[in-house]
Amino acid sequence: MVAEGEFPTEELKVQDDGTYICDNCGEEIVVPIDPSEGESQEYTEDCPVCCHPNVISVSVGSEGEVNIDSRSE
Repeated sequence: MVAEGEFPTEELKVQDDGTYICDNCGEEIVVPIDPSEGESQEYTEDCPVCCHPNVISVSVGSEGEVNIDSRSE
């Protein structure tokens, strides 16, 4: 039972992976999502197809939806 003024604590379900399109070769790349890193993440990753570095920005919404953007480094 939840006391008045309190909210039930449910763990937010976040998808396990997402995709981005490499700016250099145009391939769709699958990346894992680590929700323990927070709702806003940014890191650089080399494309596994062409080795071109991409800056990956991940945002996790309030409902657990994931948005991934990328740009050339």
